[in-house]
Amino acid sequence: MSLRGARAAWARGWGAGCRRGASDLPRPPPRAVDVAELLRDATVAEERPRAAEARRPPGQCSVLLFPGQGSQLVGMGRGLLRFPRARELYAAARSVLGYDLLELSLHGPQEALDRTAHCQPAVFVASLAAVEKLQHLQPAVIENCVAAAGFSVGEFAALVFAGAMEFTEGLYAVKIRAEAMQAASEAVPSGMLSVLGKPQSKFSFACLEAQEHCKTLGIADPVCEVANYLFPDCRVISGHLEALQFLQKNSSKYHFRRTKMLPVSGGFHTRLMEPALEPLTQVLKSVGVKKPLVSVHSNVDGKRYMHPKHIQNLLVQQVVSPVKWEQTMHAIYERKKGVEFPKTFEVGPGKQLGAILKSCNLQAWKSYQNVEVLADDDGGA
Repeated sequence: MSLRGARAAWARGWGAGCRRGASDLPRPPPRAVDVAELLRDATVAEERPRAAEARRPPGQCSVLLFPGQGSQLVGMGRGLLRFPRARELYAAARSVLGYDLLELSLHGPQEALDRTAHCQPAVFVASLAAVEKLQHLQPAVIENCVAAAGFSVGEFAALVFAGAMEFTEGLYAVKIRAEAMQAASEAVPSGMLSVLGKPQSKFSFACLEAQEHCKTLGIADPVCEVANYLFPDCRVISGHLEALQFLQKNSSKYHFRRTKMLPVSGGFHTRLMEPALEPLTQVLKSVGVKKPLVSVHSNVDGKRYMHPKHIQNLLVQQVVSPVKWEQTMHAIYERKKGVEFPKTFEVGPGKQLGAILKSCNLQAWKSYQNVEVLADDDGGA
């Protein structure tokens, strides 16, 4: 993918207008880049032979990883504000969301930022603002990007980066998704438990016994199941709070080395989120989804998205399906022995995805960097 093509894909976030329903989303700021010119350049670039690109050494290629909910931290965005287009993203977000996301991200309080309705848009915007920083400091990373993936809500940011959605439409879809998931989580006391196990850990058996425990408490149709596959022997289990508390109390029985409740408000990526499906389905029908110009891998199966309908269907399915991140890492980084690994950049708050990559593929992690979003550093990504 050429730099012009990549910039055009990303610049579509400032498309010539929003196509949702009554077109009540804000138009792009007047100082935004000339999208039409970039798109024309991209069209010309795509028509050229791709032989030179195909010969690019793997070590010169790059992969972008976008974090998800749970990575939010008060102060995120401070390290991005000296980049004008990053500020413009936050200004556009204020119009879409109806509140000052930048103020909440910079100053909190943390309890408000942790609310699903707030943190999903906050992580989404911070991640794409981090792309702006990366493009400004290391444009070759964007030019040489060959794949992207996002964890849960991070998948929306990855798709916007890849040109599959416009920024404002993607953010509005994230807003609806976050509000619907917040409502679903408030209906049932639930949560998510990070579990570091051992090779002999039996996650499915543990979940079944936790469900049986819930039944003895009078909970009908209890939920307790693996919601995230992170790396070997590490899972996130999601479900009723009583089930998660049971697993923590009996962790030694199931050979769990460590358990920790995550800072999220509900049992995400399980059927507890079924009430959120219809609102997300409806909003995605109004989004102008395109085929990504960079390969984007789905959380549902780890495979690349192939066409717009595929994206719309799997983004809905993802809400009630486990995030197969470990499988996604294998799909992106699998290669023959001796072949170099691409440079990997985590764009967004935290370094969680880098830590997971280290446990999934140590050699790939050696070429990993994160793009700082908290501090206003001059050292680049």
